[in-house]
Amino acid sequence: MMSLLTEQLTWANFGIMVALAVLMLLLILGFVTYAIYFERKVIGWMQFRHGPTRTGPLGLLQSVADVLKLLIKEDTIPRSAERELFILAPALTFVPAFTVLATYPFTSTWGFADLNVGLLYYAALSSISTIGIVLGGWASNNKYSLLGGMRSAAQMISYEIPLVISVTGVVLMTGSLNLRKIVEGQQGWFWDWNFLPQIIGLVVFVIAAVSELNRTPFDLPEAESELVAGYHVEYSGFRFAFFMLAEYVYVFAIAALTTILFFGGWYAPFPFLDFIPGIIWFLLKFSFFVFFLFWLRATLPRVRIDQLMGLGWKVLLPVALVNVFLSAIVLELLR
Repeated sequence: MMSLLTEQLTWANFGIMVALAVLMLLLILGFVTYAIYFERKVIGWMQFRHGPTRTGPLGLLQSVADVLKLLIKEDTIPRSAERELFILAPALTFVPAFTVLATYPFTSTWGFADLNVGLLYYAALSSISTIGIVLGGWASNNKYSLLGGMRSAAQMISYEIPLVISVTGVVLMTGSLNLRKIVEGQQGWFWDWNFLPQIIGLVVFVIAAVSELNRTPFDLPEAESELVAGYHVEYSGFRFAFFMLAEYVYVFAIAALTTILFFGGWYAPFPFLDFIPGIIWFLLKFSFFVFFLFWLRATLPRVRIDQLMGLGWKVLLPVALVNVFLSAIVLELLR
């Protein structure tokens, strides 16, 4: 009897987790749909344009129309492409982008998995998307696609290293890779958040994260002026939508991770404002970083590939290593 009850509870818990995962996926899809709309409006505002205005009230249905267009568009696969790998690549790019969110604590009680190595989990899974991009570029059997894929591999490797090293100072201060404990270590006033003692790490993290996202000014893998869209030039319809979906899910992931690591997660900047729910503070900080990423795209020109690689290896990596040594020395002196 006890065994049967335990089995029923296990299945009930599994069902709840599946339902929550589906709900999270729907929320992410909603975010992606209106992040694209918001980006168009922000960039339009900065460049003295209107952005979407026609489809629906205030143009709110423009992204929905674009998604429907991609879903009903003809799905073409080049005759000389590696068919199986060509089909696999978009899914291999998107799935890690979504699964990295499993360890994110959005409030003290909202979250899926409370892993002791949550930060390591993010670093490991986010790297898998690179394989999907390289695979898509190679399987297309197109020289422009292959160049875009190889650029992406070089860029991801170059910037993944300083990205991981830049958060080592946060790990040293907290003594844990658990994202929830990292947030809890920032409780108090806003000057107790990690962005002040880890300002060097924050700068390196933001630059490396923008490069990881393949967004302007580091969008070399899909530089349409050189590679006619790069690694996804042969993709159309819903397969192309998967690549775009992965990019905007990573926008969500990076903005949320910056909030968690450096800006106190769900904590208010002043303790006397704790009566406001933590999710409100999290969303305010998160929204600012999403806006910041769109702001960069509207203002900065694309860099050259040699500038990109030089910045990663000659500047960001040494600075990130210096930050680790400085953090260790200061923590030892304070101890």
